[in-house]
Amino acid sequence: MSKAFVKESELEEELPPPAAPEAPPAKNYVTPAGYARLKAELRQLVEVERPEVVRTVAWAASNGDRSENGDYLYGKKRLREIDRRVRFLIKRLESAEVVDNAGRDGEQVFFGARVRVRSAGGSERSVTIVGADEVDPARGRISWHSPIAKALLKARDGDVVRLETPGGAEQLEIVSVEYPVID
Repeated sequence: MSKAFVKESELEEELPPPAAPEAPPAKNYVTPAGYARLKAELRQLVEVERPEVVRTVAWAASNGDRSENGDYLYGKKRLREIDRRVRFLIKRLESAEVVDNAGRDGEQVFFGARVRVRSAGGSERSVTIVGADEVDPARGRISWHSPIAKALLKARDGDVVRLETPGGAEQLEIVSVEYPVID
């Protein structure tokens, strides 16, 4: 039967319920140095790389047949990649909350803390809690979303925290807490 001959009340019953409102964007904590790096990357892409690629694509397009023109095809692909990264960086910078805890009292663990921990086996390691865009495991920088950071947050110097790992629970003693300037 055509929907033209259906009562409006029957038609409304077939419609899906309205979509739920979008959740607010998640917090994007970032250190001042991390924020500066994101802005520098955005500036580099917009002011240097993108104009270069646009010039290359324009030159390649002027050469004629675009279907077999490698410079044109690669350039268009690179433009899409740059534009995607630019959109991502803009969203990250818009939602960024810069947190500068450098020089803070080093008694309790918060964002920006460098924490020295000792495992039950006696080995020590140091981790710095930073934003998701600043993670660098080689330098001991971990996201505040990571399991170890969640276990450490709000703990104090001398506390023992429990870290759940795939290999089982691990006890970590907090040896020291400091808030250095993060570069």
